[in-house]
Amino acid sequence: MTWLPHYDPIAGDNQSCDALELVVVPRTRDLGDGFPVRRALPHGKRQMVGPFIFFDHFGPVQFLSGQGMDVKPHPHIGLSTVTYLFDGSITHRDSEGNVQDIQPGAMNLMTAGSGITHSERTPDVERAVGQTMLGLQSWVALPQDREEIAPSFQHFGSQVLPMVTDNGISARIIAGRAFGRLSPVQTVSDWFYVEVALAAGLSAPLDTEYEERAIYLVDGTITIAGDSFEGPRLLVFRPGDAITVTALTPARMMFLGGTALEGPRYIWWNFVSSSRERIEQAKEDWKMVRFGAVPDESEFIPLPEKSY
Repeated sequence: MTWLPHYDPIAGDNQSCDALELVVVPRTRDLGDGFPVRRALPHGKRQMVGPFIFFDHFGPVQFLSGQGMDVKPHPHIGLSTVTYLFDGSITHRDSEGNVQDIQPGAMNLMTAGSGITHSERTPDVERAVGQTMLGLQSWVALPQDREEIAPSFQHFGSQVLPMVTDNGISARIIAGRAFGRLSPVQTVSDWFYVEVALAAGLSAPLDTEYEERAIYLVDGTITIAGDSFEGPRLLVFRPGDAITVTALTPARMMFLGGTALEGPRYIWWNFVSSSRERIEQAKEDWKMVRFGAVPDESEFIPLPEKSY
């Protein structure tokens, strides 16, 4: 997807326990045609959790017959995008020639590296009949020595990703290691991403294995150390502490995080880099049409005049 930053609201939640560092109330934007997006990262008090530098929660939105999502071709550098759906379908196309229909529960990892262009649109069949859309898109910043790697795309269907289920608890390991299982997705740094669903009254642990960790509560109500939280919320935890999450109502959430990068990143529009000069070069490259084109698409999103 594409990004322009917004101001952060002041969260009204208190810390739930010593291990809880920050509670982020996602700020809501409308991308047009009644398509709501809640943005949790980057935040004024926290740029990244592990390498996660961007976290969008889009929908739920009901597209009627003939309607759909149309994110025109736009560029990225220095990051990987992770698109994960709970409902609906999106067609991904990129300048490397990849075309993939994204379905609920599948892992779709596009690594921009030195530069890629992609579009995200509602597939023709779903556009004709209408569909409900609900999902997440994250950006994972690349390590400094891997920011300029060749662009690539990975797709793993929901039936391929490891699942852990136990009487009202289910976890799909999208990337990295969790609950004793390892995702087949290849990553260029150490990070994890897991969908966890809990029935009311059940609990699940947040592993201490990773340096930086967070829980994004998509919907439902949970308790941690006696304090309750209602979705949508991003809960960021300090390293090392054992965390147990208990659902007060049926709850759906994402466990995420990883090893912290070697330093902060510059982020401007859809570009992420450890170098301000590299951002400026990417801006000029997009303006001068030096990025690759998405096959069979002539539309594109122009470079914005400013990022705010």
